[in-house]
Amino acid sequence: MKRTTATRLYDGEKCWTHPRAGIIPATNKKEIPKVVMTMNSLDLAGSDVFKGMFGLESLNFGDTWTEPKLLPTLAPRVEKIDGEQRPVAVSDFWPRWHKKTKTLLGTGHTVAYTRDWKVTNPRPRHTSYSVYDRASGSWNQWRKLEMPDNIKFYNAGAGCVQRYDLENGNILLPFSFKPTGKNSRVSVAKCTFDGETLTYLKHGSELELNDETRGLGEPSLMRFDGKYFLTIRNDKMGFITTGNDGLNFAKIKPWVFDDGTELGSYNTQQHWVAHSDALFLVYTRRGANNDHVFRHRAPLFMAQVDTERLCVIRETEQILVPERGARLGNFGVTDVSENETWVTVSEWMQPEGVEKYGSDGSVFIAQIKWQAPNKLFVS
Repeated sequence: MKRTTATRLYDGEKCWTHPRAGIIPATNKKEIPKVVMTMNSLDLAGSDVFKGMFGLESLNFGDTWTEPKLLPTLAPRVEKIDGEQRPVAVSDFWPRWHKKTKTLLGTGHTVAYTRDWKVTNPRPRHTSYSVYDRASGSWNQWRKLEMPDNIKFYNAGAGCVQRYDLENGNILLPFSFKPTGKNSRVSVAKCTFDGETLTYLKHGSELELNDETRGLGEPSLMRFDGKYFLTIRNDKMGFITTGNDGLNFAKIKPWVFDDGTELGSYNTQQHWVAHSDALFLVYTRRGANNDHVFRHRAPLFMAQVDTERLCVIRETEQILVPERGARLGNFGVTDVSENETWVTVSEWMQPEGVEKYGSDGSVFIAQIKWQAPNKLFVS
């Protein structure tokens, strides 16, 4: 494993968040694959204030990167909500290559703010998406996925989720939604995508947890060895469930190590790294001399999953990105080639003072080098 830094930002007012990359394969032997990364700028004076989306690219598999540039087509826009004009931003974005249409499709969700850029509830939320135009080297204007029930899915989005694309081009897109006055639930939507428009077809099991927490959120999906695996965020612990068709899932169970002890990952996301020989989970957790880190969201770990017992194999655990005070809980996974998979993450420079442990707002790329070719790689 090799760790590099794509860029960094920390000036006391802003830092980078949600850095995730998508690969655009070469169309011929003379062409070089392009890696396109997107990320939000975070206003450190507020909570989850994302006033801009930025992009950077690499033509040499991450050895060098262009300077981050503002992406006007993914910028916040003003919408009329409850009778007043309010800013709405795209965030938690994840670009991924769509093989059937040969396009780079990014999905995320919207954040609706008050007029002074505060996050309040209840608020509308949508799945946002955009397509990268290869000819112009820019993203198209972001759009919203239309859902079938505007009341039930008033607050619904696919932020920070790992989707799965079927061979026929249909997309299995995990999302979370919050019915009014109830805890958040998660489900998986089957969508069509024609290279321009993402269209909802149906959704599967509505998984819920009705307790004192906020419920379930940020689900990520992976298919391995003929079965679908869904990992889910919750305030107190992460959950895992499986299914056979990518839409319907069994009862959720807490993530644990193979010795039965709790994994210790809570109130943040987990994502999958899949190789044809094994399935891995990337996560953060308690118990790593990291009590000084917000919600124990660093270091960033990876370990192999026992796909029969649905647990993490403790002896395989390794650190992808070490902790330097700042949280590392919002990250992405990109299959770059059959020989390499990346985990991309930035140092989230809140709360004030995390820099005293050494963090500086770096955007890290943990480059996982496979000893055997990954037969699951899709180009």
